[in-house]
Amino acid sequence: MSDGGQELGINLFDPAVQQCPYDAYRTLRDQAPAYRQPGTNIYIVTRYEDVRRVLLDTENFPSSPKTAGLQTLSANVERQKKVVTRFKERGWLPEPTLSGRDDPNHKQMRAMFNEAFKPSRIKEIDPLVETLAYELIDGFVADGRCEWVSQFCVPLPLYIIGEQMGAKREDMWKIKRWTDAFFKRISMMLPEEDEIEMVDREIEAQHYFQPIFDRLRAQPDDSLISVLVNTVIEGWGRPLTNEELHAEMMADTFVGGSETTTNALAAGMKLLIENKDVWHKLKSDPERYMKTFVEEVVRLEDVAAARLTPRDPVELPQLLVRVDPDIRVRADAKLDAAELAAYSMTANVLLNLDEVVTRQ
Repeated sequence: MSDGGQELGINLFDPAVQQCPYDAYRTLRDQAPAYRQPGTNIYIVTRYEDVRRVLLDTENFPSSPKTAGLQTLSANVERQKKVVTRFKERGWLPEPTLSGRDDPNHKQMRAMFNEAFKPSRIKEIDPLVETLAYELIDGFVADGRCEWVSQFCVPLPLYIIGEQMGAKREDMWKIKRWTDAFFKRISMMLPEEDEIEMVDREIEAQHYFQPIFDRLRAQPDDSLISVLVNTVIEGWGRPLTNEELHAEMMADTFVGGSETTTNALAAGMKLLIENKDVWHKLKSDPERYMKTFVEEVVRLEDVAAARLTPRDPVELPQLLVRVDPDIRVRADAKLDAAELAAYSMTANVLLNLDEVVTRQ
């Protein structure tokens, strides 16, 4: 069995690699499709078919941790215990989020989210999004320039989601500080002192939102957050607990909603800057091309990633590796060359929007 290609010396935790991971992913796909990150118990699986196999094999690669509290994602067991204790003593220990659960638990919880975020409910927010977008642009258009990420990509989804979650607009940048802390903590790249500081920031967020939960339990309304707080989940016979709500607020609501939208808006603008012909095509007929462009941006620029832990030793014969239960598997698929060979990264797809629209 392979040692996971560690001789390649690729460090996906290196900030420089994370800034532009394309060459590293390409090397891993070609030379070490199941790569053991040096110094860790983490395998990174990078080929599309292998990622698909791991993600669909919920029996051998469950999403849920073997032991409660493992969702803290600390770099080692002793530090993990400190993180768990910190949450329990000062706030609420986050329970597994939607993505950290397996069926039937996952499907039951998903049904509640589907109701909370059903299309008709989201459609009602459209005027708010459009009005805010114009407000943000009006704030810098006279300058003739802008810092696109901080002046538009961050505040647009942050304000919309924050207000739907019961937060005040003047508190949004404080919430951004808390979500940044969550991101840094789950990166597993922090020294212990810094990780504990990030935990404390998350606990600040918990104490901000807890009064909102309490108020909505006593006086439900028609807001999205009220649906999340009060809906009795079929099969559970109860709504989400405080520990589950705090986990969802940070991971699936603000990070899963706001941060991912920020990244998509930023990536879309970057692609337009790099592909001027696409910009002119979008301007010529927004009704025809915009939906396709947005879908292509998300597909090309997003990373599909999941952290999974096998229940028992698992062999992946095609990859010549054996994965033990104390080892995490990270499934990463970034522009799989075998699947996207005809697309030449972004340019061919984006410059052939007519072809993509026709296929749809």
